[in-house]
Amino acid sequence: MSLDGVWRVERVSGFLPPLLGVTKRIEGARGETRVGSLPGVPFTVDGLELRYRAPFQGFVDVLEPAADGFVGRTRVYGREIGTFRMRPA
Repeated sequence: MSLDGVWRVERVSGFLPPLLGVTKRIEGARGETRVGSLPGVPFTVDGLELRYRAPFQGFVDVLEPAADGFVGRTRVYGREIGTFRMRPA
């Protein structure tokens, strides 16, 4: 399954906020996480890892394919802080 497209993000567990209105827009090796109409937080795509750029360079979302999209684990400097789902928007 390709990561390209717009994805709705839903919190599953951990120290992540509720993630209401959060989407990820991915095109090729780049993307951004957006909250509503606010400017996005950019990341680069490295396989199934989304590596955030400054000022969030320690954050990495590690994705695994799921039946309806992807399940992700957010890590900060290697330590997992929460899990989420990504489904097509």
